Amino acid sequence: MKTHIFKTSLHSSHSVIVPTKIAQSLIEEGHKRVVVEITFNTASVQFHAALQKWNSNYLITFNKQNQKKLGMFPTDFFEVTLHEDTTKYGVEMPEEFDAVLQSDPEAFEIFESLTDGKKRSLIYYILKIKNSQSRIDKALIITENLKRGIRDNKELIKRM
Repeated sequence: MKTHIFKTSLHSSHSVIVPTKIAQSLIEEGHKRVVVEITFNTASVQFHAALQKWNSNYLITFNKQNQKKLGMFPTDFFEVTLHEDTTKYGVEMPEEFDAVLQSDPEAFEIFESLTDGKKRSLIYYILKIKNSQSRIDKALIITENLKRGIRDNKELIKRM
């Protein structure tokens, strides 16, 4: 797995410019999604992101929550390490959600038919839940709603 490292600062309040040479190298190899590790002083955070082209620049989103974890200010410089994202969905699948989907072939087939972005949004929703049993409960609600034909994210997460 290739690793690309560069030093930078924030481009805007929530994005970082990726050097064109690095971004194009990743994209040419089929890696529009990357695993990002940002290190500031002795702290670091890791997250999944998409390389997004905006005007003539390639950007990754770096949210305020992660900036706060590192104790950064907008003018600070930090080190960015980009790794190829080899996960199936462009984000780590929660064990509980995966188990529920594997136990329900109909729901799994419907889930797999969703757009990549829709899959990721459901996965991120489950990842926000801290309690394992609550993750299982919400995954069961989502799979039942998928089988009912519901596709709207707000409705997918509601108990019917």
